[in-house]
Amino acid sequence: MRSFRFRILEKDKKTKARVGEIATRHGVIKTPAFVPVGTQASIKSLTPDEMKEVGVQLFFVNTYHMYLRPGIEVVEKLGGLHKFMGWDGPIMTDSGGFQVFSLGRSDLTKIIEEGVEFRSHWDGTKHLFTPESSMEWQWRMGGDIHIAFDDCTGYPVTHAVAKKSMERTHRWASRCKAANVKCQMSNVKMGRPYQALYGSIQGSVYEDLRKESAKYISTLDFDGIAIGGVSVGETKKEMVKVLDWVVPILPEEKPRHLLGVGEIDDIFALVEHGIDTFDCVMPTRLARMGKLLGNKEIDITKKIFAEDKKPIHPLCRCYTCTHFSRAYVHHLFHVKELLAYRLATIHNLWFIHRFMDDIRQSIARGTLVALKKKWI
Repeated sequence: MRSFRFRILEKDKKTKARVGEIATRHGVIKTPAFVPVGTQASIKSLTPDEMKEVGVQLFFVNTYHMYLRPGIEVVEKLGGLHKFMGWDGPIMTDSGGFQVFSLGRSDLTKIIEEGVEFRSHWDGTKHLFTPESSMEWQWRMGGDIHIAFDDCTGYPVTHAVAKKSMERTHRWASRCKAANVKCQMSNVKMGRPYQALYGSIQGSVYEDLRKESAKYISTLDFDGIAIGGVSVGETKKEMVKVLDWVVPILPEEKPRHLLGVGEIDDIFALVEHGIDTFDCVMPTRLARMGKLLGNKEIDITKKIFAEDKKPIHPLCRCYTCTHFSRAYVHHLFHVKELLAYRLATIHNLWFIHRFMDDIRQSIARGTLVALKKKWI
């Protein structure tokens, strides 16, 4: 029995934006939603309770990294990702495909038709990722939403290379779909609940390839659609063009996830194109650098904040802003106290999730365009 459902609640009359709900066995995700990245089954420095407090609904765990350390067997033996990390909300796991790209296709990796051969960045040992093994490992970890194994096209890239990569992604998508059916059948026999699978669209910045990929992936009847290869070096204008080409082809009733994008101006573009969820390391990475979000981003490491009594943002109600001054957070960064990264991460994630609250409300009220003008 499927425990995964998506429904559209409201639509914006001026754009393709929509408000919806993704129901999973670990809870309901209100969309559009920002998805923070918890690479190692952790949003760096935060406890699961703190994640809930700042508004995290769903977050991304990296299959590649979990496979290498602590190992899929360990996660499975300890009850799956949810029990392993003490989080009872929804989890999305990636396929490992993007990590192939991020390793630079250097001497560490070799792409073959079967899958990807790579050497661990930890100890140099040799491993093989295939569509079948990616599906198996994601099922064994027990996430709520999986991503099909894909060949993430780099940028810049020629049309010929992008086409070859896209076609490989399509063949792997078909294999993922077949492997997922087998995993589902075996897990049902063991009484385990349904886990959803999103297919991934590739094609770089080429209109014909993106449209072809969107059509093909849509025919495979995945639970949802992921759009990949839009955070690998292309411009923001090129990313918007990809959405212009792809979104009109996608099935209206399926949730759409954009991989690896989430800056403020990007978010408006994504939402206006009808994207439902999107993940990005931006808020948490900036936090660890001392860059704190608000109407204007501030660099709390600068000396001008050394005696500033004000909170980071005067209207923010996060734990950091209601308890500490800019001067204190500046001090923590200056002396490299670990609490600095925690307080900054709490603030940035609180800010981005309240921002998403405003976006969902504006879509329902028909004021999304006005909200965008206010911000950009």
